[in-house]
Amino acid sequence: MQAHTSTPTAGGFSRGFTLIEVMIVVAIVAILASVAVPAYTQYIRRGAMQEAFTNLASQRVRLEQFYQDNRAYGPTAATTCGNAAANALVIADSKYFDYSCTTSNSGQNYTITATGKSSSTVNGYAYTLGDSGAKGTTQFAGSTATAACWAVKSASECS
Repeated sequence: MQAHTSTPTAGGFSRGFTLIEVMIVVAIVAILASVAVPAYTQYIRRGAMQEAFTNLASQRVRLEQFYQDNRAYGPTAATTCGNAAANALVIADSKYFDYSCTTSNSGQNYTITATGKSSSTVNGYAYTLGDSGAKGTTQFAGSTATAACWAVKSASECS
């Protein structure tokens, strides 16, 4: 006896999928996509955050070098850190974050801030780094945060 792979109809045999079978496959693909797309987006966002962490740490080294030469992190009359040569906060190749730096206490303290660009996946995220090495998250996923670390996965989970 030979197995038939098609179903009999009035006009002969037909081959193909029924509408129910196609709908089941579409439903399964939709369920998988609803799980995979947010996970992938979060993965991309966590990768973009690394730009901020790298540039904040790099800028801290530059400011410490500037401090060694000038005994201040910036001019006492201004609120920007370093000088035109030492201030690398104008990071031309920055894709995801904008950076700013302010001094306080007559140039003896500073705070560097990385704020997610509005056109990027990290819009609504802001991180800080102070002269004492204190890390902070001031905004996470568009909401105000007060984490004393650089939050990556949630506002309360530190990296």
